[in-house]
Amino acid sequence: MSMLDRPDNRIAGFVLKGQLAEVALERLTQGGKRGGELTFESIARKVSLKDLDPDAVADAKKMSAIYVAIASFENMVRELISDRLLEEKGANWWNSCVSDDVRKRAERKIKDEERIRWHGTRGISPIYFTELKDLISILQKNWSSFEDLLPDIEWVRHIIRTIERSRNVIMHSGQLSIDDIERVGMNIRDWIRQIGT
Repeated sequence: MSMLDRPDNRIAGFVLKGQLAEVALERLTQGGKRGGELTFESIARKVSLKDLDPDAVADAKKMSAIYVAIASFENMVRELISDRLLEEKGANWWNSCVSDDVRKRAERKIKDEERIRWHGTRGISPIYFTELKDLISILQKNWSSFEDLLPDIEWVRHIIRTIERSRNVIMHSGQLSIDDIERVGMNIRDWIRQIGT
């Protein structure tokens, strides 16, 4: 057993990650206090929204509610996975429960972001560097940890892939039809009803 694999070192690592999360949260909170509360209006001023084409801004504003819903859904799935696997598999769940391919893809993104130190990162946990298809993979690989909560992996795959299709349009500045918008809402509501949140 290597020194890094000793139980006391794994526990210390877990505690350290918790402390790092606290520090990051404190910085975010203090940053909000120093610069005032960030609102849509204050952000709009900072990015010169008033100087952009009004029609493009109006279209993007309409789609922003969908962005909020999809981003929140994605992070809700990430939190479900990490909370459940942490509880059932322990602090080393990322290494023991995630395939090499998913881990390597996330680690490449982490390293890319570490190189660009002038810009903030997307998160402090590797799961925030995963794609929706990776979340399906993690759920499938650890299905026994989720089968009491989710009906079956095909249902999960359908929900996530359907939302992902709309996500890709929104994340690339596209517009969704009313049918697509309603489909996103229906799938998110089904997910929430199923997991009981």
